[in-house]
Amino acid sequence: MSKKVLLLLIIISMLFIFLLSGCTSKSVVKVNSDSNTISITDMLGRDVLIKSAAKKVVAIGPGALRLYCYVGGVEKISGIEQIEKDNATGRPYILANPSLTNLQIIGAGGPNNSPDAEKILELKPDVIFTTYVSDKSAADNLQSKTGIPVVAISYGKVSAFDPNVYESIKIIGKTIGDEKRAQQVVEFMKKCENDLDNRTKGISNNQKPNTYVGALSMKGLHGIESTQGNYSLFNAVHALNVVDETGRTGSFMIDKEKLIVWNPDKIFIDFGGLTIVKADYKKNLEFYKTLTAFNSGEVYSLLPYNFYSTNIDTAMADAYYIGKVLYPEKFKDIDIEKKANEIYKFLLGKEVYSQMTEDFGELEEIMLE
Repeated sequence: MSKKVLLLLIIISMLFIFLLSGCTSKSVVKVNSDSNTISITDMLGRDVLIKSAAKKVVAIGPGALRLYCYVGGVEKISGIEQIEKDNATGRPYILANPSLTNLQIIGAGGPNNSPDAEKILELKPDVIFTTYVSDKSAADNLQSKTGIPVVAISYGKVSAFDPNVYESIKIIGKTIGDEKRAQQVVEFMKKCENDLDNRTKGISNNQKPNTYVGALSMKGLHGIESTQGNYSLFNAVHALNVVDETGRTGSFMIDKEKLIVWNPDKIFIDFGGLTIVKADYKKNLEFYKTLTAFNSGEVYSLLPYNFYSTNIDTAMADAYYIGKVLYPEKFKDIDIEKKANEIYKFLLGKEVYSQMTEDFGELEEIMLE
């Protein structure tokens, strides 16, 4: 054997040993202490590493605490924003977990306030869930200031059954090491979504009443002129929303005279603006008397669900009530109180419908006189 061939064989053998050693070393790293590390891709597309399943958390920004409460136990929550403590009315997650209001304050909260990094840092949570940030740099900045992993979650764009909510719930579950519960929550919401769809999708438009929703909250309380186009709760039951002819989506104010032109068969009034509607009714009785729905007793209440973002549980209960009003035969097996409590109990662990109706009123026909 020539020296060149021998040298070549030695080099090949050394390379083989080196590569084998490298593969073995890589495998060991994967199995050792780093195996507890959780990799999260949040709703901004950021890759966030967490050393292990979070045992202490904070949830900041509109609706972040609510989404967490659907998945995780309140014992893991280290502190809350002042806005969460100020008023529990209309917030089922606070009604179901009143102990939350005893926790240390970690900032003012509210859509126009920035996170208070110093107060959060005092509690040293394992992770910060946030809906405040809308871009990666803001999330990275908060993470840099605190040294705490920041996980962005989202409500999406519609009141209920938004895929962004489903994904956010899964992210929360993975972060706190309870993916089973997260999956159960997503499956429950999708089951309700599919149930509403299956009950109503086969109804032809000529069998549906025209309908309208008014007095919806939109940066404050409003009267009957405040409505929504492409209203997600109407969409959930395939309702005919008269305002959809405008082509507009989301919240806006209509000219009251336009409501006379549309003259919907049934009208829903959000309890949040009902007081304003009642006052306007007394001042402008002639206007309301021109509307068929008011003359025929086809005006119905809805529980308000916009308090520091969407109370998805209440929105789901409202959707079932809308379906029952519009298509009684399709929902004759649904008792609204039982269905609402089923939703609250599954998502929050407590039946709070009675508290909600005590604060606002029953889901029922509205009598303004």
